[in-house]
Amino acid sequence: MNLYPYANGHLMVAPYKHSSEFDDLTDVESLELLRSVSQSMKLLKQSLKPDGFNVGLNLGKVAGAGVENHIHFHIVPRWLGDSNFMPVLADVKIIPEHIETTFRKLKRELQKQVKLTTVKSNKSRKTIAPRKQKSN
Repeated sequence: MNLYPYANGHLMVAPYKHSSEFDDLTDVESLELLRSVSQSMKLLKQSLKPDGFNVGLNLGKVAGAGVENHIHFHIVPRWLGDSNFMPVLADVKIIPEHIETTFRKLKRELQKQVKLTTVKSNKSRKTIAPRKQKSN
């Protein structure tokens, strides 16, 4: 979770490899990163029920990257009517829910998803017993 969120549930997803360039990632690393973004969006949809998302990368200091040497996706859930005048007038963001409350909601949903994935994978496993030899 982002400690300085633009909205409740603002997540950041980063690859294991520290790099400032997206094209430094291998195809496998890129795919893993995008799958993590997709899983994060699913988690947010099920736990916070947003109407949409802003998803993106800030590459380089001039682009707004707060962590320059480690690329990361921002996933910002959005709700109809969630913008207001406070950031314009007072450089203040209104977050309607405490970050720890949002964290607990996301954690509960993630635990459900992990449990469901484990059950599905266990059901798909089959034990194949060796065939008995015919005796003549």
